[in-house]
Parts: sequence; C-alpha cells; structure tokens
Amino acid sequence: MIWIDTILQGILLGGLYALFAAGLSLVFGIMRLVNLAHGDLIVMGAYLILLLVTMLGISPFLALLIAMPVMFVLGWALQKFLLNLTLGDDILPPLLITFGLSIALQNALLEVFSADSQRLPPNALTTASVQMGPISLGVMPLLTFASAVLVIVGLNQLFYRTELGRAFRATSDDPTTASLMGIKPANIFATATGIALIIVTIAALYLGLRANFDPNIGPARLIYAFEAVIIGGLGSLWGTLAGGIIIGVAQTLGAAITPEWQILAGHVAFLLVLLIKPRGLFPRAHD
Repeated sequence: MIWIDTILQGILLGGLYALFAAGLSLVFGIMRLVNLAHGDLIVMGAYLILLLVTMLGISPFLALLIAMPVMFVLGWALQKFLLNLTLGDDILPPLLITFGLSIALQNALLEVFSADSQRLPPNALTTASVQMGPISLGVMPLLTFASAVLVIVGLNQLFYRTELGRAFRATSDDPTTASLMGIKPANIFATATGIALIIVTIAALYLGLRANFDPNIGPARLIYAFEAVIIGGLGSLWGTLAGGIIIGVAQTLGAAITPEWQILAGHVAFLLVLLIKPRGLFPRAHD
C-alpha cells in the first residue's frame, strides 16, 4: 500500500506540473515559440495573487478571478508588441528576448518583494484530506489535478470546437495563407499568449497554496514544464498531462527510496523517455 500511495501522490503532483506546462505547450503548438520566461511568469502570477489577497483581504481563489484577466492583458500585450517582432525562421531571437525577459522579471520581483520566501495564506482546503481505504489523499492535490484535467479539456474544446480554435490551427499551419483569408496572425498569436497566461495564473495559485515561492524559483518551474511538454510530445495537450504525471510519479518514487533522489528521478525519467521516444510519447507538432 505504501507504493500505491506513493504512485497516487506522484500522479496528483503531475497535475501541478501539467498546469505549469499547458500554457507552454499551447504557445509552442500555435507559433513554435519557446518562452524561457514562462517559469518566471508563473512566479509573477503567484505574487500578483498574494498582492491581491493582502491588499483586498480576499481568498486566493477570489483573487485568481481578478488576476486572470490582468495576466491575459499582460500576455496579449507582451506578444503583440514584443514577441511578435522576434518570430521568423530563426529561433534564436525569441530565445534571447525571453531569456532577457526572464532575468528582468526575476530582478523586478526581487526589488519589489525581496528575496524572502512567501506563501499564499492557508485555508481549510489546504489541510483537508480524503480517506480512500488505507490511503489518505489531500484535497488540494486532488483539486490541482482536477484543474489540470479541466484546463486540458477546455483547451481541446477551444482548439477544435470554436472559431477561434480554427483560427489558431489555420495560423499555426500557414500564417501567410491564413492572413489571405482575413485572419490577422499577430492578433491570433497575442490571443494565444493571453490564454497561456490565464493558465499560468491557475498554476500560480496552486504553486502558492502548496509550497513556498520566491523570485528565483522560476527557472526550476520552467524545467519541469519543458520536460513535461517534451515527454508528451511537442504540441500535444493530453501528452503534456501524461508528461507531467510521469515526472511526478518518478519524483515521488525517487523520494520514497531516498529524499535526495526526488528531483534527480524526474530528470532521469525525462532522459529515459527521450531515449525510447525522441519525439515524445504523442508528438503532434510538424514542420
């Protein structure tokens, strides 16, 4: 039962990593953009929620509803006025710009919030648990995993069942032809990044409720997100969830053997998947 409990805890942890990765997967699937500032944007979202909670005296979940449109506008403007200028056949400009953005965000957060570790105020859900026979599962990890599944389902419905989704797919396949059909790729890309930052904000909420955060942890969140996307296959949303679960289970199994192996086990699982399936488990991106 100990190992079953460990695997279940790993699956639930994978939901958090899938939330980290879903926005990254969406942006790459539409515009082939790797955003190296993605992890720092998650941390910024956590600080925004903390700021709203502190200033307005509201719950983190209510603060999330306020923070999401703010992050959407930020993502839209960031893509429209900065990142769109870097898109093209050369992948180096977006990498350099987002790397610089990552450094700028980390330093800005350090200046405003200091290097002290922070955490969103706990509530009843933070400590509540559900008993399933001999196994006890935390309500917050269950809620995190359920949110990850809902986000993936929502993105798939958006992508394949709506007019905006058709515009996403058309622009992803051939921006030039899409523009001839009346679609404005620059606006479509900006909308995609705005939606990605809404998902980032949801991930930030659970990050802040489940663990401490500080301005320097963004790159580590980026690595988990990037590994989940690669394991699942570039551009595959359900593959991103599978990738997050694989990393989460590997980490909890590694920690069960010895605590020092927790992070290493996740990276080893990532490398093993790449050795067996170099394009990931469910690759959907194409040239």
